[in-house]
Amino acid sequence: MVSSLLLDFYELTMAQSYFVYKQDTRATFDLFVREMPENRSYLVACGLDDILNYLKNFKFSREELSFLKKQKLFSDDFLSYLGKIRFKGDLWALPEGTVFFANEPLIRVTGSIIEAQLVESYLLNTINLQTMIASKASRVVTSAAGRGVFDFSLRRTHGAGAGIKVSRASYLAGFSGTSNVLAGKLYNIPVAGTMAHSFVLSFKNELDSFLAYASVFPQKTILLVDTYNTKKGIENAVTIGIYLKEKGFRLHGIRLDSGDITVLSKFARKKLDKEGLKFVKIFATGNLDEFKITELIKKGSKVDNFGVGTNMGVSIDAPCLDVVYKMSEVSDESGKFIPTMKLSKDKVTYPGRKQVFRIKDKKGKAIKDILGLAGEKVNGRPLLKKIMQGGRVICKVGNLEEARNLARKNLSAFSAGLKEVNTPYKYPVEISPGLKKLKNSLAAALRKRQ
Repeated sequence: MVSSLLLDFYELTMAQSYFVYKQDTRATFDLFVREMPENRSYLVACGLDDILNYLKNFKFSREELSFLKKQKLFSDDFLSYLGKIRFKGDLWALPEGTVFFANEPLIRVTGSIIEAQLVESYLLNTINLQTMIASKASRVVTSAAGRGVFDFSLRRTHGAGAGIKVSRASYLAGFSGTSNVLAGKLYNIPVAGTMAHSFVLSFKNELDSFLAYASVFPQKTILLVDTYNTKKGIENAVTIGIYLKEKGFRLHGIRLDSGDITVLSKFARKKLDKEGLKFVKIFATGNLDEFKITELIKKGSKVDNFGVGTNMGVSIDAPCLDVVYKMSEVSDESGKFIPTMKLSKDKVTYPGRKQVFRIKDKKGKAIKDILGLAGEKVNGRPLLKKIMQGGRVICKVGNLEEARNLARKNLSAFSAGLKEVNTPYKYPVEISPGLKKLKNSLAAALRKRQ
């Protein structure tokens, strides 16, 4: 269980001030991405599963309260209040796997202003990592054009926890499996792997190492062929492939990790096919991402599967999202919710409770989204769903396989331009008449009031 102290200090200081002055106040916050990263045409929602588990178990333990008391900043009354607090708010969210765009809320929280404020940092942290990775991984899957893609990122992700979440997010986005064994266990993701150069180096020669590995795993052998001389390594792998075939087994594949992958894959395919080993798959690894995979396929490489590590595991070209958590309404003394908004230069927010509506044509293709007010009549499918009410999950939340299927179906509803890797596509997101009117009138009123 995640500690409730996983928050920013100012959330606690604000909470104590709310406790003194606004203990009964309620508020609504929107979590959204302010601007799209430079190389992204779309984003894939991911992280809701962890958020729900966090909110359901949100509480402060005695040890945590003791730590806060040592800060000599918080009153005993406030600490006593924290000891009893649970998340009892409402949560609306985009289901995991939903394709979305800038300024569209992924999550909407309504509840006690103290509760809603205290959960801010965890929600932002969770969505930032997992949505960032799922979005990058989705592009990698698209670039592979039906070929298998596997997550090999564990050794390069930013910590053990991130490594687990990267495996889950990439599988949700369409990856075929992961090398991360713990992620495989936790999320029932297929696990896969080959061998390292150290295994080859530990034997007197490459052929001996291949034979030893194949003897132990005759039904699941993938040979790494570039430790010394790649073409010679391919020829040695062919020898092992013939040997296994004679024994009634099949060499599963070979892995290319360096050099000109296009040239070497063509060489390998020719050598393997000549010896009746057409079933042997060619894997490629080595700092791959959607840009490099697109180029390999364009050049006609004969790679069947890709192992993708660092560049996906840290989303190297867009390592974070401009994800924010902003108040959109707050209750007054009578308990009535009043819309509110920021007016900061370049950071103006939209007021009120909002909904995202997706408009499709007669063929089921998405043509535009409309960001509108929650109660507004818009001729489109609402994307935000009510997940929690009063701190309880009130609807069935899809498991990982269902989220994976939703991501695939969601993406298939968009034009090919959205999925183009090298040319970012601007999908239209319009503001509804009702939301425009509220924003303009409220902005004028706030300027006058201030």
